[in-house]
Amino acid sequence: MSMKYLWLIGLISFGFYGALQAQLYEVKEATVNFRSDAPLELIEAKSDALRGLIDGEKRTFAFSLPVTAFEGFNSPLQRVHFNENYMESKQYPNATFAGKIIERIDFTKTGRYVIRAKGQLKVHGIERERIIRSELEMKNGSLHVSSIFTILLAEHDISIPKIVHQKIAEEIEVRIQATFVPK
Repeated sequence: MSMKYLWLIGLISFGFYGALQAQLYEVKEATVNFRSDAPLELIEAKSDALRGLIDGEKRTFAFSLPVTAFEGFNSPLQRVHFNENYMESKQYPNATFAGKIIERIDFTKTGRYVIRAKGQLKVHGIERERIIRSELEMKNGSLHVSSIFTILLAEHDISIPKIVHQKIAEEIEVRIQATFVPK
């Protein structure tokens, strides 16, 4: 085999491999906010520690967020109570979401898409199947994702003591903004 022929096969193979690799996206930066709007108190916190991957070819995804990474709250003591009493972060250190994108979209084309992500949301050690609506924007080789959804504390076995029942909402709003880049 001539060197020119081997070079051509290598170039074609590298191009094909690169095209396959371009379908895998990893989180470059992300912000996850949560909001508990109860009758007597509004609690908000955010985290920039979301990690995850999206496989555009297989339409699969997996995300993980360390629960202790949330900051904000109304006081340092409130953050301690969040991690120790409610989320039990030592026992359940991460919240995760993994599954499949329902819609077929072309991750190689610039554009905006509304998709539904179906998977297992694991919070406080309890997994629940969820379908979460998200907006995707493919632009300049990056993927931008935004989503707003709610989590019912009871579905994840998170108890609210009667003494603070008016200060902690039973339904928590979650907002995610994330930018993904090809891996």
